[in-house]
Amino acid sequence: MDENCSEIHNLCLFVQKMEAKLDPITDIFRTMHVTAFGLHRLEATAPWGLEQDKLTEEEVTPSDKRTAPTDLAHFAMLSRGNCSLSVEGVQEPIPLTGGDCFVLARGTSIVLRDSPLTRPRWSFREIGARANNNVVHYGGGGAPTTVVCGSLSFDRASLKPITELLPSFTLIKADEARTLALHITMQALASEMAERGPGSDVVATRLAEVLFIQVLRAHIASGREHNKGWLRAIFDPQVGTALSAIHASVNTPWTVESLAEAAGMSRSAFAARFKELLGQTPLEYVTEWRMQKAMQLLQQRDKKLVDIARSVGYESDASFSKAFKRVVGANPGEYMKRGFEGRGSAGMAQAS
Repeated sequence: MDENCSEIHNLCLFVQKMEAKLDPITDIFRTMHVTAFGLHRLEATAPWGLEQDKLTEEEVTPSDKRTAPTDLAHFAMLSRGNCSLSVEGVQEPIPLTGGDCFVLARGTSIVLRDSPLTRPRWSFREIGARANNNVVHYGGGGAPTTVVCGSLSFDRASLKPITELLPSFTLIKADEARTLALHITMQALASEMAERGPGSDVVATRLAEVLFIQVLRAHIASGREHNKGWLRAIFDPQVGTALSAIHASVNTPWTVESLAEAAGMSRSAFAARFKELLGQTPLEYVTEWRMQKAMQLLQQRDKKLVDIARSVGYESDASFSKAFKRVVGANPGEYMKRGFEGRGSAGMAQAS
C-alpha cells in the first residue's frame, strides 16, 4: 500500500512539473488568436498532384500591408482515400490514409499526390483560386481522395516566440489515440465547409483556432522534435523555469541576474544558454513578450495607456511607448488606429 502511495505521489509531482513547464504555452494560447482563411475542400481523382513551394513575403502579403497575415501556416486532412506526401527534408514519401492530417509552417515545401510517381501540375494556391463554394474538383477521373485544407494567420503582429512555436512540419496520424479531439475538430470544420449556413465563416475560424491548439498539444505530447527552438527552451530544466517566471509575472522588473537566479544558474552561463536556445537575449525576450501582452490590452480599448504600461512593467507611458514603437514598428496610437481600420479584412491582421 505504501508503495502504491509513493507511486501516486511521484506521478502527481510529475504532472505538476509538466503543468509548470506548459504555463508559457498556455499564456501564448490565451494571448494569441488564430484566424483561418483560404478554406476549401479538394475532391481529387487519380492521377493528381499538388505542390506547395516555399512562400515568399511577396506571395503572401497583399498590397495593403496593414491587413496582411503576420505569419502563415497551412493545414490539411484526408477525410477520404489515400495519397502520398513528400516533405522537404524528409527522405522518403509519407503514405497518408483517411483521417491523417498535417500542419506546415511557412517556408516548408511539400508535394501531395495520389502516387509518388505522379508529377504535380498545380500548386495549392492555384487550386484554391479555382474553388467554387469552397470546393475544388481536380484530377484524371480515377480513385477519389478528399482533402480539407486551408491556411492560418495570427491576428496580431507576430513576435517571437509564436513564430517559433509551430514546427516546420507536424504529422498527426489517424490511429494516434491522443488525437481523437483533433480529428473531431477537423471533421467539424470539413462539415461546416460542406454545408455552409449563416455564420459559417465565423464558426470555421473558431474551429481553426481550436485546431491549431490541438495540433500543438498533440505535437508536444508526442515528444517529437523538442530538440530545437522554443519548445526545446520550454522543456529545458533551467531556461524553462526562467520562461515560466517571465510568463507568470510579465510586469516584474526582470534583470538577467534575477532570471539567472530563478533558473539556478550563474549570470553568464544563463545568458549564454538562453541565447543558444532562443536566439535572443533574456531581456529581448522579456521586452517582446511585454509588447505582445500590451497589444492584447490595447485592442480591448477600455484601458488607459498608463495602466497598460504599468501592467507590462513600465513606470510611465512615455517609456512604454518608446519600447512599443521599437519592437512593433508603430506607437500605441498608430497601432490601435491601424487595427481598427483593418478589422473588416477577412480576419487578417495588420503587419507591424
